[in-house]
Amino acid sequence: MPVALLAAAAASISLALGVRQTFGLFLLPLAQEAALPPTVLGLAVALHNLVWGLAQPVTGALADRYGAGRVIAGGAVFYLAGLALPALLPVPWAVLLGIGLFTGIGVSCCGTGAALAAIGRAAPPERRGELIGLASAGGSLGQAAMVPLAQSLIGWVGAAASLGVLGLTMLVILPIARTIEWRPPPARPGAAATGLAGLPALARQALSDRGYFLLTLGFFACGFQLAFLTMHLPSHLQLCGLPASLGATALMTVGLFNIPGSWLCGRVSNVMRPELALGWIYLVRSVAIAVFAYTVPTPVGTVVFAAVMGFVWLGSIPLTNAAIARRFGVADLGALYGVCFFSHQIGGFLGAAAGALLLEFAGDYTAFWPVMILVGAVAVAANWAIRAPARALA
Repeated sequence: MPVALLAAAAASISLALGVRQTFGLFLLPLAQEAALPPTVLGLAVALHNLVWGLAQPVTGALADRYGAGRVIAGGAVFYLAGLALPALLPVPWAVLLGIGLFTGIGVSCCGTGAALAAIGRAAPPERRGELIGLASAGGSLGQAAMVPLAQSLIGWVGAAASLGVLGLTMLVILPIARTIEWRPPPARPGAAATGLAGLPALARQALSDRGYFLLTLGFFACGFQLAFLTMHLPSHLQLCGLPASLGATALMTVGLFNIPGSWLCGRVSNVMRPELALGWIYLVRSVAIAVFAYTVPTPVGTVVFAAVMGFVWLGSIPLTNAAIARRFGVADLGALYGVCFFSHQIGGFLGAAAGALLLEFAGDYTAFWPVMILVGAVAVAANWAIRAPARALA
């Protein structure tokens, strides 16, 4: 596999996911600076998650058919517009339209879906999980870098201007997109990508497969847990009387530990069925959440929690891609990952929105932690109930 392709895919994922990981840092600063109720940004991020999920099957199918690079380049423009709009007009409708709609479309193009499908098509089958994990690990550098950058920018130039600066970083994606499968590879006989027109039938066929359905159900928990923590962990820590900087430190720690974690999870798919490994990931997350929720939060305990969560943060992505490829091959990997990812983003929408509403009306997050644990337990059971495909295709 060309090193340039791997590096470019990691860079696109890094910028796209790194910027969205900073949204939680803006919750209270925007409320103070622009008099925006916390529910506005909370609902915008929830909408962002939902739009991302709705758009991912479409952008994945377009990438399968016309090349991932073109989709990624278009997404960079959407992402820039989505951050520039609330930077220039920090009012509720602009936040909802920019962060809620435009960045949701942007991250569906520039994030994991199109880029990792391109890696999956270019990688040899015996190293596919490892290389997808390596690209995901490189993408974690963005979270580790963007979180402290955003925290510093908010202190220097304010919350609204910081969104504009982060938006400009999306311009970096435009030149590197040409390195990421600018045109689709020649299809093997009988293995051409289905494309956008055949997406509904492809989704119905895939969801009729019991294993794929359970995989998709489990992915709901991933989005639910991670969206809540990304959006609300900094606010939860402040409500517990801990310094605001600890939230940024925790998110940065998640990004740093996700680098080796994603790579290792990708390698695990070479020696263990991906569905079994996914069950272990959801179990580790849920136990860590339970311990964190029901002990007195401290700076050291928070960093340890962030490190554990970070190690399995994006590990579900290479494993999910590997599981899909083994069942259906790689021709429609972007589209099928997108359908599965829609469930992830429904979970993300509910996790971010419910957390914002709970904060608005209850003043804290106490009632949310048992739900987080229960959802994780369902994901463990769903993945461990999946049977191996009769014949692995990739």
